[in-house]
Amino acid sequence: MGNLLGSWRFKEPSTVEECDSTWGSDSESDELLLLAAEDDSGISDSVSPPESDRAPGEPGDSSPQLTDSPESLPKMKRSFYAARDLYKYRHSYPNYKRSRQPNEYRNLRFYLNKIPLVPDGIFVEEILSKWRGDYDKLEHNHTYIQWLFPLREQGLNFYAYELTQDEIKEFQSTREAKRRFLAAYSLMLDFYGIKLLDKSGNVARAPNWQERFQHLNESQHNYLRITRILKSLGELGYEAFKAPLVRLFLEESLFHNTLPNMQHSVLEYYVYTMRLPATRRRLLRYARQHYRPAHAFLWGPPPKRRGGGVGVGTGAGSSGIRAPAPTPEPQRREQESNTSPIIVSSHDTVMCQDLVRAGLKGCTGSMARVEGGLMLGGARGLRSEYNEVVPL
Repeated sequence: MGNLLGSWRFKEPSTVEECDSTWGSDSESDELLLLAAEDDSGISDSVSPPESDRAPGEPGDSSPQLTDSPESLPKMKRSFYAARDLYKYRHSYPNYKRSRQPNEYRNLRFYLNKIPLVPDGIFVEEILSKWRGDYDKLEHNHTYIQWLFPLREQGLNFYAYELTQDEIKEFQSTREAKRRFLAAYSLMLDFYGIKLLDKSGNVARAPNWQERFQHLNESQHNYLRITRILKSLGELGYEAFKAPLVRLFLEESLFHNTLPNMQHSVLEYYVYTMRLPATRRRLLRYARQHYRPAHAFLWGPPPKRRGGGVGVGTGAGSSGIRAPAPTPEPQRREQESNTSPIIVSSHDTVMCQDLVRAGLKGCTGSMARVEGGLMLGGARGLRSEYNEVVPL
């Protein structure tokens, strides 16, 4: 038994629903009232699946524009690529392997101004003091972002180093590094037309917001950078800074319509960098009020939370796959009595050509298919224990 547990590997989710626990732990009393109000407004829960599962503004985006007629809607569903990526992030990379380089605290030393970023040979103080307001440089240089906002995953700059748990702890206890990190965050916000208001992370439009928002709406590779910035904030101790920024992007993209090209990136990626389900719910409730067409909103509670029925079709937050009809009771009991004690699951991971279409380099082939078998009792116990420790 010890060998089985020692070699156990966390089973990755294979559907969007398994990746998203946003509504699964919702016990807030206003939820039913909200859903009742939405139902009275005539919002439809029926949404068909799409031909592409990419969100606009993220890799491989080819989503057509929605219309106000349900009959003319293109087939839409949530991106499994996005859901799985953010699931791994929120759960601290459960299948995380040691980084490819020795742990030399390169990210911390960079923020202490002791080593330059590679390959450009630029020190962090030069970036913070000379690059602010140099929007052409910030736009066209593609190597600094991985150093300014490190993660525990490899980015496009293969000279940058992944964070480790030990380095994160050391970084969070180093005042000089944290001061520069917040300065780097303020630098990027200014680039996007936003200003940091206080030490709580509140943000607002900067004086030059119109010019910068117009650029941000058209320069969609920055949406990937923003995802990285949000993740890095959470890794380095600034989780509370994320919600104010995401709320601003929701307001601008859905309500003010100043960043219309960003709206699906906000909903597919930015909201799901929030580690607390309650924070995600608050943001999604706001988004649902202003999303148009309303019947195409994909990020609400799953269908079972709305109608109480089983197998009634698809709805907000579903993957677009129709649920099977209920199994008759005698047949169900017979199936349960003959259930095998082994669970075997597999899913195809993201194909690299999706990344190539988005202009990402360094991909040499498809990722391996994940397959494995776990003892039913042991798997349930470990998963339950994991979920209790990190209920995200």
